[in-house]
Order: sequence, then structure tokens, then C-alpha cells
Amino acid sequence: MAKKERMVKALADEIRMRRTDADKIQTIYFGGGTPSVLSNAEISFLIKTVYDNFDVSNNPEITLEGNPDDLPDTRFEALKQCGINRLSVGIQSFFDEDLRLMNRAHDACQSLRALNAAVQVFDNISIDLIYGIPGLSHERWKANIDYALASGVPHISTYALTVEPRTALHKMVRERQIAEPSEELAAEQFQILTDNLTQNGFIHYELSNFARPGYFSKNNSAYWLGKKYIGIGPSAHSYDGISRSWNIANNAIYLKGIESANRNFELETLSLPDRYNESVMTGLRTIWGVSLKNIKTAFGDGMLDYMLSRAERFITAGLLEIKDGALRTTQTGKFLADGLASDLFLVNLGE
Repeated sequence: MAKKERMVKALADEIRMRRTDADKIQTIYFGGGTPSVLSNAEISFLIKTVYDNFDVSNNPEITLEGNPDDLPDTRFEALKQCGINRLSVGIQSFFDEDLRLMNRAHDACQSLRALNAAVQVFDNISIDLIYGIPGLSHERWKANIDYALASGVPHISTYALTVEPRTALHKMVRERQIAEPSEELAAEQFQILTDNLTQNGFIHYELSNFARPGYFSKNNSAYWLGKKYIGIGPSAHSYDGISRSWNIANNAIYLKGIESANRNFELETLSLPDRYNESVMTGLRTIWGVSLKNIKTAFGDGMLDYMLSRAERFITAGLLEIKDGALRTTQTGKFLADGLASDLFLVNLGE
């Protein structure tokens, strides 16, 4: 308990230290790890600290991430009273066999119970779902989507399963206890997902994100549109439009630094190619695409010509298109967005 109190105090101190780093706060996001372990009083304290030290917009989006096992039914009303107005719940799957394979702490019953309780209190809720899981049939994936639709949540984030090093899943794949995730299976289930959600009124506004009108994530949209943000806490990243910084990951070193008024972080000033590449990468993942005007304004006619020349063969292939003044993926090209972006990167200029 003492360690958590020390960390909360350090988070508040860092907020105060960085009060000059932003002009106006549009969103507040409690994410990374499991911020739902914070008490209601600690959440209220940190939100108040932001308000005390920054110019906060009217009715900002304030999101809390949590997993079903960390969110008891009785807590949702209290979270709303704290100032939280958006929840992001890590459901992952509504089936126990999938959750066990992914080594999740919660089970399907906890997922359904948490979601049923949350929708009674919150209007703005996002859930995460995972596809491309070895052994996940198209029928069970479709059932996952049906459960999500039946819950009434207005935002769904979906990700293909990836096998991270030094995890239980990595060991199971290495020892051939389960098959390695199939890119073909993931692509098929991505299409099932896209078809079902768009047919039910969701807008596919970013590669991994679907929302009903009016429920796009303001926090994540700002990131994809290249806006500035401040990250508070161990490992947290920040971006000011020109450089990126990230706090030290080690909790003990982070705490010592903040307590001595000497924040431990690394700083990278982004080169012009870096900024161009990021603009292309994030833009192609979204419904807004890569604005031709913005590329020309930020990087010049030469860079715009370069991007369009690199894109030409993908436009011919029906994977990219120019629409409303922006370069975008077509429906066929959506799942390939990251790969398409890499072919437009400036690092390929010497080819």
C-alpha cells in the first residue's frame, strides 16, 4: 500500500512539473498496465491535479482502462462520480477456451457480468476483442462479435493475436502445443469482423477500431492525427510535434527522479523523414487518410510527389485511392495498411 501511495504522489508531482508542456487538455486517459487498481479517491485526486495545473477543455473525454476481473459490479457508479466518462474494458473474448490460451486472469462469466453492469452506468464504453487465435473457428469469432453487438457498446477495438517473446503463449507455440497464429486466418476473421460491424452501423474509422457515430475515441484520434500529448508515469511517452520523449520504465528509478525533481527520461528529436513516415503510417490506418495538402505544407512538393509516385502501383492494384484530397486505403487494402505504408516510407528513396 505504501508503494502505491508513493507512486500516486509521484504521478501528481510529475503532472505539476510538466504544467507548461501543453496549451489545453482535451482528453485524460488512465491506461497502460491496469489503472483500475487505483482507488476511487486516488483517481479523483489525479484528475483534480490535472485540472489544477492545466487548462482543461469543457467536457473532456476521461477514459479508464480496466479488465473484467478488476471491475466489480459495484464500482461503476463510483467511477462515474470520480469524473470518468468513458470505459475501455479488456474483454478479449467471451469464451473461456480463448481466455485460457491467452493466459487472461478473467473468465467469460466475469466478462459478461462486468459488461452488463457497466452499460447500466456508462454510455461511452469500448471493449477489446482478439481474433486470429489458434483454434478460433469463424463460427466462434462470429459469436464473439454477436455478443459485443448485443451488449450495446458503441466502440469496439480489435487486434490480431501476436505472440510476444517470453510469454506462456510463446512457450506453447515453441513447444508445438498449439499452432502458430495464421496470417490467413487473421485476414479472414478481419473481413468477417468488418462486414458484421459495418452492417450494424459501426464506422471503421481506424484499422483496429470501430465505433457508432459520435463515439470515436477522442484520445486515440488525436494520436492518429499527429496532435501533441503528454504521458505521465513510468514508461509513458510524450510527443510535442517535433520530438518524442519517454520516461524511464524502472519504477524505483522513476520515483527517485521525480522525488528529486529530476525526471528521468529519454528524448528523440524526429527527423523530417521520421515525421513524414509517421504521418503516412498513422494516416493510412484511418478513415481520414493522408491529407495531400498537409504533406505538401509540412514537407514540400518533392515529398508529396515522392509519396504519390510510390503509391501509384497500389492505386492501380485497387489497394489505395485518392479521395477528398487524401490518400486512403480501399476496402480491399485496409488489412494491408501497415505494409502499404512501409512501401511509401522515405527510407525507400534510395531504391
